[in-house]
Amino acid sequence: MVFWSIIINLSSISVYKIRNSFLDYENTNFEVLGLNLPANLSFAGEKVPLNDFEIKENLEKEFFGNKSWKSSSLLLFNKAKKWFPLIESILAKEGVPDDFKYVAVIESHLSNVISPMGAAGFWQIMPNTAQGYGLIINNDVDERYDIEKSTIAACKHFKEGYAYFKNWTLSAAAYNVGIGGIQNALKKQNTTNYYDLLLNNETGSFIYRILAFKTLLSNPKHFGINNKLNNTATFPKFKIVRVDSSITNLHAFAKHLETNVVTLKTFNAWLVGDKLSNPEKHLYEFKIPKNKNIDLSNYFDDVFPQKNQIDTNVKVLAIDTILNVKDTLKMHLN
Repeated sequence: MVFWSIIINLSSISVYKIRNSFLDYENTNFEVLGLNLPANLSFAGEKVPLNDFEIKENLEKEFFGNKSWKSSSLLLFNKAKKWFPLIESILAKEGVPDDFKYVAVIESHLSNVISPMGAAGFWQIMPNTAQGYGLIINNDVDERYDIEKSTIAACKHFKEGYAYFKNWTLSAAAYNVGIGGIQNALKKQNTTNYYDLLLNNETGSFIYRILAFKTLLSNPKHFGINNKLNNTATFPKFKIVRVDSSITNLHAFAKHLETNVVTLKTFNAWLVGDKLSNPEKHLYEFKIPKNKNIDLSNYFDDVFPQKNQIDTNVKVLAIDTILNVKDTLKMHLN
């Protein structure tokens, strides 16, 4: 799976031994200034074995080996302030530990990105997986871009993993490589511990990456960053409009709702087409902000689907694609 960055190096595809390797990760977007690991590290209440020297050494390389964390930490804090309250409420309702919100951070940088492999949304869900969890995907609709519905779908995967492993750390790792992938690795390597597994580089680094972002966002002073999250952020208030028919003209539909196409697309990013064909008479819910003067720029760049381009050496966000979409939508403003 791919998460957002202006430029990030490709991960190695080579086999990765967690306890005896230099960790070569994709998340090179911050400059860490801390000098040591936090005294007590845990994921979802499960303690990280810091008394193991090799595990501790690998964690230190993840925490302190990158050179660009600090430069974009402000952007990530701003995103987390917007989206964490919504994600946290869903995790709590679904009975999933709060720490799983950091999976969305490393997967997408809290943006509706599209990977070259076809994974999409905050949680980078593949089409078949999404449909298996009840999300609708067709020419007009892709509910992986619905933050609430995709978070619920991700929770289903996390809980399926926990039901089998009885361990949240393994459940998180299974989100990257699949439940079957972790099952096979545990069986072949005769262990029940994530930190002892021999895995591919991306899955082997998955929990370490989560721990780094968790520490950054929950304890930024550890890295010399004067910022903090708070619980005062509130999501905009909406009126809900339910539709069980087709919509052939989005401009007319938006005007009927006393809004415009840009606002409609921003808060209903799952509507990916220029119409809504609905022969099955499915009931769709549109969120329309009650505040007509809301600052759309605060949300648009996060929620509007953003494609990633890839060459042989780097992955680059296709900024031109996003700007062209913005210009097209602005032409339809009332």
